Amino acid sequence: MHIGDYRVTYASDEAVFVNATSRFWLGILFIFLLTFPFLAGDYLLFMANVTGITIIGAVGLNILTGFAGQISLGHAAFIGVGGYTAAIFSSRFDIPFLLCLLLSGIMAALFGIIVGGPSLRLKGLYLGIATLAAQLILEFVFVHWESVTGGIRGINLPTPKVFGIALDNDFKFYFVILTLVILCVTAARNLFRTRVGRAFIAIRDRDISAELMGINLLQYKTYAFAISSFMAGVAGCLYVNFLKTVTPEYFPLLESVRYLAMIIVGGLGSILGAIFGAIFMTFVPEMIKSLLGLLGAIFPTAMSFLFPFQQVIFGLLIVGFLVFEPHGLAEIWYRIKNYFRLWPFEH
Repeated sequence: MHIGDYRVTYASDEAVFVNATSRFWLGILFIFLLTFPFLAGDYLLFMANVTGITIIGAVGLNILTGFAGQISLGHAAFIGVGGYTAAIFSSRFDIPFLLCLLLSGIMAALFGIIVGGPSLRLKGLYLGIATLAAQLILEFVFVHWESVTGGIRGINLPTPKVFGIALDNDFKFYFVILTLVILCVTAARNLFRTRVGRAFIAIRDRDISAELMGINLLQYKTYAFAISSFMAGVAGCLYVNFLKTVTPEYFPLLESVRYLAMIIVGGLGSILGAIFGAIFMTFVPEMIKSLLGLLGAIFPTAMSFLFPFQQVIFGLLIVGFLVFEPHGLAEIWYRIKNYFRLWPFEH
């Protein structure tokens, strides 16, 4: 049981791991993640890879919306910019995969800066509409600039390689995705131990007060869009290389809404919430589909009514979280952790 909290320095107050117990469980998690691909089947390995890519995108959006308070309805478009950048450079210029990752992030960050430029004058719903416009514009570009994007046919990508090793199956790709997830989550967690991260939180809570304290709103809002879009671009590069193709249908407006739902369900302003939200939004629809399939085997005549309600059931789950736990899955986890930290005592 955790007894007492004797933090006497700022460094200890900002420490990521406050005690040996948290480091122990983190080690157990790493061991599980490293052994998972040796034990999982093809389907679970595929879902794990998709979830890892989604986590990177969700963490990026939570930095922008959850921590900096800037609403975005164009996150899928930034992921698409990263995806198309990787597809063009790898298929037409034979650029190595690792360099494509960096270039995809940079290109998406540049578009994020362009979109984030008006953010000093726009906020709330108005900023959301501005990012929605960016989503629609980029969707139009993906479909109609056929000489570059391939239009609705898309672009096929060659098999990516890392240090000469071809990532030609889900098993090999898993370790690349896992490494990048760890890097992105670690970078995001440490970002909010710095001046930049604390400025994001100050702008989210009270932007006028933050400006009076000397925080340059335009500068730090631009930083937020750039960092968020960079992670989105990395996620886009991973996604299209994992699927080995890219088409405009991968990045619709609904995908932007799905990412926004992830960070709301998981917990705004929480890196752990972004992870939980990505896992929830990826696995729960598959679980609902499997459950309905099981019911279909028992009641075949009922399936014509049940299957069209998959999205309805999923939507009701999201609404249920918003009503009964508005702080998301992360808050549930913190309560459970605090309970066992004090167990068997109540206070």
